[in-house]
Amino acid sequence: MKNLTLLSILLLTILSARSAHCQNARFTTEGTIEFEKSVNMHAQIKKYINKDNEVYYIPAFEQFKKTQTQFRVLKSTLVFSKDKTLFTPAPVEDAARSWFSDIPASTQNNIIFTNLTSNTSIVQKSIFEETFLVSDSTRKINWKITSETRDIAGYSCRRANAIIMDSIYVVAFYTDEIPVSGGPESFTGLPGMILGVALPHENMSWFAKLVTDKPIASGLLVAPKKGKATDNKGLLAILTKVMKSWGSYAQHSLKSFLL
Repeated sequence: MKNLTLLSILLLTILSARSAHCQNARFTTEGTIEFEKSVNMHAQIKKYINKDNEVYYIPAFEQFKKTQTQFRVLKSTLVFSKDKTLFTPAPVEDAARSWFSDIPASTQNNIIFTNLTSNTSIVQKSIFEETFLVSDSTRKINWKITSETRDIAGYSCRRANAIIMDSIYVVAFYTDEIPVSGGPESFTGLPGMILGVALPHENMSWFAKLVTDKPIASGLLVAPKKGKATDNKGLLAILTKVMKSWGSYAQHSLKSFLL
């Protein structure tokens, strides 16, 4: 009987401690996140080499491997409030550029404002010499949440998988410690902030390096305004028309332009 009483007291103590922890837990709903995009350049370049261009692409690729690192790293910032996010790429230093720097997958040309309440986005998208302003609904992603977890930038994150654009396999990690359904680029729709995204078959990933919990002035969450106005359907039609004679280059590039 004495042992049973002691066990009951112990269980009550543990439950009380957990309850107090939950009550005192602070959830981040405003701040900034610094992301790094990593691109496997060797894998990307190989996708563009074919029998029509191998005479000059292969020597250029061999020279690239001697002078450049295999993984290109690009930085970006996500500013967020409880219902809005703004994703902005950091400028790339010219010293980091090379002959293959303009491969679409190895760039970050999207400034993305997302309204999480209305599920809409405004994207300033630079494609070669043209700038578009794409206004549309956010991408509907059928996420499948798993039990796998990992730590990213000091936050406990849970894994979710999805297929987007019919064929692109996505692995994402989100944290419910930041109850904002945003993420890098156009990745949204999970019950917490996405701090990591990997596209294994596209050889690229985005991972948070630093999360800063701080109040955000409304003036920092403003949609971009520059570019030719269109929507996702209109952009696809424009790109398909322009790139119809580009062969395999168009196939690989179009995915990156539409992410």
